[in-house]
Amino acid sequence: MTQTEEPEVTEGSANVYADLGMSNADEMLAKAQLVVKIAEIIKGRGWTQLEAAKVSGIPQPKLSKMLRGQFRGISEAKMLEGIVRMGRDVRIVVSATPAVGVGHFDVVFA
Repeated sequence: MTQTEEPEVTEGSANVYADLGMSNADEMLAKAQLVVKIAEIIKGRGWTQLEAAKVSGIPQPKLSKMLRGQFRGISEAKMLEGIVRMGRDVRIVVSATPAVGVGHFDVVFA
């Protein structure tokens, strides 16, 4: 590429995991969003990781890895349980999709 050429830019979707071609992209995005919320709760409460681990029921080593983006070894259910134990309400809504085929998994924070 010469200095006068513009680099090729590809528009991404809202899901970086899908953009990378991962087969479990929706699951990975949901986990990432849950981790962000868990980190916000911990910061907002001023907890150490050890305090957060005790409250959430997530072992501190797993919590530490999770907060650094290594969350493959922990389920969404465990993350949701931790959020509830940290004092947040969790609602799961199942709705019909207008399109025929596979539905979509979303995490929405109110």
